[in-house]
Amino acid sequence: MENLYVEESYVENPNVDTPYVQYMYSYPHKTAYRTLKGVSLREYAPLLKGSGHGLYLHIPFCDTKCGYCNLFSVTGQGSGGVDQYLEALERQCGQYEKLLTPQNTEFSALTMGGGTPLYLTREQLERVFGLLEAHFHFNREREFVIETAPEQTTGEKLALLKQAGVTRISMGIQSFSDKELLTLRRRHSAQRAREALKLLKSFEFSCVNLDFIYGIPGQTGESLLKSLQEAVYYDPDEIFLYPLYIKHGVRLEGEGMSPDWNGALRQYQLASRFLKEKGFRQDSMRRFVRNKGEREFSECGFGTSLALGCGGRSYLGGLHFCSPYGVSQKECLAHIKKYEGCRDYTEITHGILLSLEEIKRRFVIRHLLIRPGLPVKEYRMHFGSDAMEDFPVLKSWTEDGYVRKSRKEPEISCGDRQRSEGPDKNNGESYLTLTEKGLAFSDYLGPQLISPQIRGAMKEWEESHGRTYDAVPGEPEKL
Repeated sequence: MENLYVEESYVENPNVDTPYVQYMYSYPHKTAYRTLKGVSLREYAPLLKGSGHGLYLHIPFCDTKCGYCNLFSVTGQGSGGVDQYLEALERQCGQYEKLLTPQNTEFSALTMGGGTPLYLTREQLERVFGLLEAHFHFNREREFVIETAPEQTTGEKLALLKQAGVTRISMGIQSFSDKELLTLRRRHSAQRAREALKLLKSFEFSCVNLDFIYGIPGQTGESLLKSLQEAVYYDPDEIFLYPLYIKHGVRLEGEGMSPDWNGALRQYQLASRFLKEKGFRQDSMRRFVRNKGEREFSECGFGTSLALGCGGRSYLGGLHFCSPYGVSQKECLAHIKKYEGCRDYTEITHGILLSLEEIKRRFVIRHLLIRPGLPVKEYRMHFGSDAMEDFPVLKSWTEDGYVRKSRKEPEISCGDRQRSEGPDKNNGESYLTLTEKGLAFSDYLGPQLISPQIRGAMKEWEESHGRTYDAVPGEPEKL
């Protein structure tokens, strides 16, 4: 193995308690959702007219729940329990099909997440694929994304995924160190991960992504780089690097474990530089992609996505909805049982209706945290105002070196299509783009854009569940 020494990054640690506050995966967070009355999918179905939409299916089953996992999932469910869930899924698909047929809905992307989708048997997976094909229409060149774990990755199931047209597979490896895997309470061994990854690569899927975690107690910069060096050997198309968060209600919290925040930032800096030297391009704080040339800007924040199953979120204009948020086995099982007993899946009972202010915040968060960044012209076109006037903190971040004004279109974006046209050079800077420092502190910057109303709802949820709300320090940026 080659020398893994990497020069220290130049990113300085500003005067903050920690750069790791909250992962802004989506906005608003599910804990800000509340009971809805009198809302039906029927009135929002026209938003799914024609093509260009996403379909998400949540499979909430796992063999075991990892020590840090706060996702909607349950363990210990046998084949009968899964079959019961699939019976409910079939009824939901049928009801949705009736609503979408008059709209001529065509989905361009299909994602299966969880949980662990490959927890299902071959027969159950075949049933799921059959349901989706029977009830929904897909673009011929659709993207089909699925998640897996080393223990569930078999040749039989991979062959089925290949036949079904899967285009991207994401495998959660997290580390090639058995000691670190044990700390995370992961079930698989490093050797099992190697075997599963070798098998996965042999099927030549269009895109293979690998997930890794840093900030693990006992982990060092050198041990992280050893894992990444081994990962690079298998030639993945993407690598995601996640800092270890130990949220309320997860197993590691109960064991009294805390992330190694002191070492996490240094580990991130080392890993970021290492991967870029290996030919990866950094899209965001977490995402590293094999550099295959420039890409065009792809707008985020206004896309329409419909979720199936229990635990996934739907995004239809200003309406976001899902089943109530849960972390514990008891909570998740209760929501699954309610889903299985539902008679009318078109009735929307839990979610949020975004105000114009929240839509603006979502647009800023969704763009700023991934390069090329926040498009100045598009923001003005959508909202009739200037982003830096609506969010003065953006000016402060520019002065502090987190954000830069960019006239030239950077090489990476939310989308994966080749760029066909350059930026509009007659309208000032094209983007507000995170600098290297800004990327490193994405989980510190993003939470500051949460509105007082959403923060209050999140705090209320945490306190109602006997937890302390500690997600966001300081005051949120106000419009």
